Order: sequence, then structure tokens, then C-alpha cells
Amino acid sequence: MDLTRRPALKRLPALSRVLIDISPLRTSPAFRRLWIGRTCSGLGSQLTVVAVMFQVWQTTGSTAWTGAVGLAQALPLIAFGLFAGSLVDRVDRRRLYLVTNAGQAACSVLLAVQGLFGHLPVAGLLLLVAAQSCFGAGGGPASRTFIPRLLPKDRLAAGLALQRISFQGAMLLGPALGGLVLGQFGVGGCYLVDAVTFGASFYGAFGLPPMRPEGEPSRPGLAGVLDGLAFMARSAPVRGALLTDLAATVLSMPISLFPLVNAERFHGDPRTLGLFLSAIAVGGVAASVLSGAMIRLARPGLLMLGGAAVWGAALALFGLSDNRWVGLGFLVLAGAADTVSVVSRSTIVQLHTPNAMLGRVSAAEQVVGQAGPDLGNLRGGLLAGWTSGATALVSGGLLCLGAVAAIGAATPGLRLVGPDDSERQQARAQGPAAPTAPTVSG
Repeated sequence: MDLTRRPALKRLPALSRVLIDISPLRTSPAFRRLWIGRTCSGLGSQLTVVAVMFQVWQTTGSTAWTGAVGLAQALPLIAFGLFAGSLVDRVDRRRLYLVTNAGQAACSVLLAVQGLFGHLPVAGLLLLVAAQSCFGAGGGPASRTFIPRLLPKDRLAAGLALQRISFQGAMLLGPALGGLVLGQFGVGGCYLVDAVTFGASFYGAFGLPPMRPEGEPSRPGLAGVLDGLAFMARSAPVRGALLTDLAATVLSMPISLFPLVNAERFHGDPRTLGLFLSAIAVGGVAASVLSGAMIRLARPGLLMLGGAAVWGAALALFGLSDNRWVGLGFLVLAGAADTVSVVSRSTIVQLHTPNAMLGRVSAAEQVVGQAGPDLGNLRGGLLAGWTSGATALVSGGLLCLGAVAAIGAATPGLRLVGPDDSERQQARAQGPAAPTAPTVSG
């Protein structure tokens, strides 16, 4: 019996190197509490997304108003994100995170009250959504600065992969759970569940140590924002990472094209449309589960460029596919490539940004992550209106491939950059007049 079991035992170490690395959850109690809290809160936030869309549609019956929901969420992040990042680099980040969490929780409570005891007019509902997004503009960049303080550098990529699977899991399960709660308890029940999940978020935040920025604090107002933008322009790895994300989202975001492609190719079958919407998330979760090998590679820059290129190529091939199952396979591949690119990008940003600048760079990353997909969906929708859904998909994928190749060629250091280069790159990007912040590994 021992002889028959020995091959399986030999395979276990290899399998453990492929599956997602959960060692940050074991070794860092503070990271574990933060991850649990953000996972629960992220799932609750998806319930609010479902409830807001449903309430707006039930009240107005207008796609223009449902489109305004996304605008109410995106505009505060775009308008205030960089200034919030400057604030993150000037105050205790843990305290700011607690304050912004409290603001978001208060907005959820108000949404629950109006959902349970009498609905607000649509304008009032969108105002609450926008207020919650304003608090998120500060809380998001603050939370992104925690992981380099909680984990050593050799576990940073693993921590980011765990965050990614938490996000993808919420995107995959949240809408389905929201539909169940909505059918049973109405919009008020969804808002109430979201408000309750903020308790888990506070549980994670209260377990954190003080998180004051290291190095020279950010200058107040516009001056601090300009300092952050200047750093991003000088730092080739950070600049290349953000440009790659913009190329992948602005040029080839496919979500707005799914209904048209479904109508053009698959007779508008709603079951096919639902599969389109979930396939990318399925690919993302699969890539996160199998991220063990990815996070051990020494060249995250090359991995990010490769992931973005595969994303563009998979979407172009999806646009050419007449078979729904083959097309779904390309979407799953695109979702997996997106996760590879996002985790690699976040690793580059975290490793190559000094702690004193991390709030501003994280805010820029959040703005890019929010505005890029919105602009990409707008681009795809406009082009499809002039041509076809397939043309918009194929051209977007090819444009993404070309842009990624151009970024890689124009930023040779991005292809070669690795974790061991981080201190040198940080010092170079800060410039001779700026103080050098030490790199914190845990």
C-alpha cells in the first residue's frame, strides 16, 4: 500500500507550488483579519449594486437612469481620487480607513432605511451612492498601502493574489446572492446585509497597527498630487504598469458589447448572455486558484505584459468565433489572463513605490481601474453602433495587442524588472532632491 501511495505523495509538493499560496493567511493574523473583513464587505457591496440597479429600474424603467448609477459611482473616484491619495500619504492610514469605512457604512444604513421604510426619489438614491463612492475614494487607496506593511516582500504577490480571488469571488457570487435576497426580502434586505458586513470590515481594520506614512509626508492639496504624478512619470515600472492597464481596458473592454454580439451571433438567447457575463469571472477565479506558480516567477513585468497581450488576443478571437462554447472558452481565457496581468501589475506598483508615495500611486491605480473599463465600454459601444459588435471586439483586441507591444518596446526595463530591483528603481524615480523612504517588508 505504501508503494502505491508514494507517487501521489511525490506529486503533492508540485501541486502545492501551483495552487494559490495561502501562507499570508497563516503567518500574518493582521492580514488574515483584514482579508476576511474585506471579503465579507466586498460580497455585501455586490448586493448593494444589484439592489440599486433594480430599484432605479423599477422606479424609472429607463436605461439612461440605470446607466447613471455607474456614473454616480465613477465620478467621485475620478474627481477626488488623486487628492484622497495625497491625504493618505499625510495622515495615519489606519485611522483614515476607519473613518472612510464608517462613512460607507452610514451610507449603507441610510440606503437600508429608505429601502425598508419608503423609497427615495432616484436623484436622492444616486446622491447616496455618490456619497458612498466619495468615502471609497479615500478608503480604497488607504487599504492598498497595508499589505507591504503586513507581509514580507517574498509574500507580497501571494497576498495580492488572495485579494484578487476575494474580489473575483464576490463578483461571481455576489449578483446571484443579491438576486436571492432581493426576491425574498426586497431591496431593503440587500442594503441591510451590506450594512451588516461592514462589521467584518471594522473587525479587520481594528486589528491593524498604526500606519503612518514613512519618509517625508505629502504636501497638502494640489502640490502633493503633482508630486505623485511626477513620481509616476519618472518611475518606468510604475508608469508602464498603469499604461498597460489602460491599454487593456480602454481599448478592448468587452462588457458593453455582449448583448449586441449575443443578438448578432446567437439569436439573443438570454442564457448565452448570462454565460458571457460570468465566463470572465470564472477564468479569473481559476487563475487565482492556480496562482502559486505565477507568483514565484522572477519577472512580474514580463508576466503582466504577457497577460495583457493574451487578454487582447482572446477577446479578438472571441469576436471571430461563431460557436458559443468556443467563444466562452476564449472569454474564460481572457478572464484568466486579466487576473495574471492585474496581480503582476499590483506587485510591480507595490514593490517599486516608496511607502511615502504609496497612497498617491494607489489612488492613481484605483482611478485607472475605475475609469479605464468605463471608457472602454463607451468606446466599444460607440464603435459597434457604427460598425458591428464583432468588429468592435476584434479591433479592440488588436489595438490592445499593439499598445502592449509598444509599451513593452518603449519601456525595456519593464520586461526585465524583478523584486530585487525595487530599491534602486524607487531611489531613481524619487530624484536626487527627494528623501529615500526605506522599503518595509513586514
